[in-house]
Amino acid sequence: MPDMGAHVTRRRVEITRFHGMLTASPIMLEMFELLRRVARTEASILIRGETGTGKELVARAVHALSGRADGPFRALNCATLTPEMLASELFGHVRGAFTGAVKDRPGLFALADTGTLFLDEVAEIPVDIQARLLRVLQEHSFVPVGAIEPARVDVRLVAATHRSLRAAVEASQFRADLMYRIRVVPLFLPALRDRPGDIEALAWHFIDHFNGDELRRVEAVSEETMRALLEYRWPGNVRELRNVLEYAFAVGQGPVLTVDELTPELRGERPPEPAERSQLTARDLERERIIEALNKAGGRKGDAAELLGISRSTLWRKLREHRLSGPPR
Repeated sequence: MPDMGAHVTRRRVEITRFHGMLTASPIMLEMFELLRRVARTEASILIRGETGTGKELVARAVHALSGRADGPFRALNCATLTPEMLASELFGHVRGAFTGAVKDRPGLFALADTGTLFLDEVAEIPVDIQARLLRVLQEHSFVPVGAIEPARVDVRLVAATHRSLRAAVEASQFRADLMYRIRVVPLFLPALRDRPGDIEALAWHFIDHFNGDELRRVEAVSEETMRALLEYRWPGNVRELRNVLEYAFAVGQGPVLTVDELTPELRGERPPEPAERSQLTARDLERERIIEALNKAGGRKGDAAELLGISRSTLWRKLREHRLSGPPR
């Protein structure tokens, strides 16, 4: 039955908009001021933050506030590519470098020349490619795959990761010299649960956004619903909050957002399981979990691996075993 209890109407909260990010939290306002200062420099920046906190938005803000704002901005998630594809994406290749290379193709460093390159999940870069990345930062030059002569480049690097690079260095998974090069200025992006006032403020922001579709117009939120939103830990952060409210608009109706319209996780329930589920094998269940994680991560394999609690290489192996290339549509 729909929740017909007391309703929560919008509170008057001052929301700050900053290069695509919205907040009512003093913690985020402090970070915005820090961004303004470091953006004016040429220092390499490393953004630490959980999945869904908006690391690319921070990188785009750095670019827009910098002296390179008129130059190009390019972005790449390093966790979504094989080592061979990653090298080609970063450094480009020349015709004949490998099977299928029928013409020269510039990489992101060339395409970002005079601008900013954002590398998300930089901790997932294989060690051999790390050495080539270090050369670009030290010598401002790189050699495309299959080429002989180096190419000069002028790029500011902004990187991001949800993992500790120091821990990766200690585990011999990341070069210490590269870590020091890319984390001249470390920025820590707080999780949504640690941003006072932002869950409620962003919830109303997304409600306004979906109200614009005119399929349903929400004017109030039940007290139980708002309590569920505020008490949930939000492992997927802002991205998950948006997805939850989009779900509520899709399955519910009427002017009040009720708790029964939230996802099972928000209601503290497990998703309903069909009777035949008990007959599924462990392999079937593993495949379902992978598909669910891929869908929740929007196809981002690095984020899906984090949700599953496995390494990126393990996820790649399991994708091959289950003959999955990405989230089913």
